[in-house]
Amino acid sequence: MSRQASERDAVNYRDIITIEPGKRGGKPCIRGLRITVYDVLEYLASGMTQQQILQDFPDLTAEDIQASLAYAADRERAQLSVGP
Repeated sequence: MSRQASERDAVNYRDIITIEPGKRGGKPCIRGLRITVYDVLEYLASGMTQQQILQDFPDLTAEDIQASLAYAADRERAQLSVGP
C-alpha cells in the first residue's frame, strides 16, 4: 500500500482523541473517556488482540484503537531525528 493510500484511509484521530487538563493529567484520552492512548498502546504491546481489548472495554470501538495508533504514529513522525 502506498503512503498516500495509507494516509487517505487512516482514521482521523482528531475527532476521537481528546485532551482535557483535568482528566488523566492532561494525557490524550479516547472520546473523553478515562482510557488514554497510552493505555491502548500498552495493551497492544503486551500482546492483547484488538478483539480482547474490545471485550474488556466495551466502551471502546475498533475505530478508537485505530485512532490511538494513528495518533501515536503522528506523534512519532513529528519527533525530531537526531543524527550521528
